[in-house]
Amino acid sequence: MSVNTTGQDYLSMAINLATQNVHNAGGPFGAVVVTPDGQVFEGVNRVTASNDPSAHAEVVAIRTAAAALENFDLSGCVLYTSCEPCPMCLATSLWARISKVYFAADRHDAAKAGFDDAVFYEYFEAGSDHALMPVQHFEDDAVEHLKPFDAWDSLESRTDY
Repeated sequence: MSVNTTGQDYLSMAINLATQNVHNAGGPFGAVVVTPDGQVFEGVNRVTASNDPSAHAEVVAIRTAAAALENFDLSGCVLYTSCEPCPMCLATSLWARISKVYFAADRHDAAKAGFDDAVFYEYFEAGSDHALMPVQHFEDDAVEHLKPFDAWDSLESRTDY
């Protein structure tokens, strides 16, 4: 893309990636991560193609960018995606320190196409009592639950993130 590339151009790129992906055994989702200096890293949904439930377009684009840049911190980068990120993709964006996210279609458009993530959004809403999956703190004095953190704290060569 040229120096005059706009956010709309990147959104169009994500939409085109999503559309092409439908014809390549993938889901109808595409995303691009754009660095402050204009590098573009693409991702498409590969959930069914790779039997990987985490291979959403946004996650794939973030993984691609982080690997190419050799840095898990994508501060300053912008994520453009063909559809509103699901909670997993939003969390991944936060962990990657993506600075801003732009999306085209929203979650309601996705639901109409058969991709209804409402139950996941509701699960993470404050005060939600939806029990999709039991998540419980296992309390047992015999379990050395702090052992990994103690090892981490004592490691001088660690990379904080």
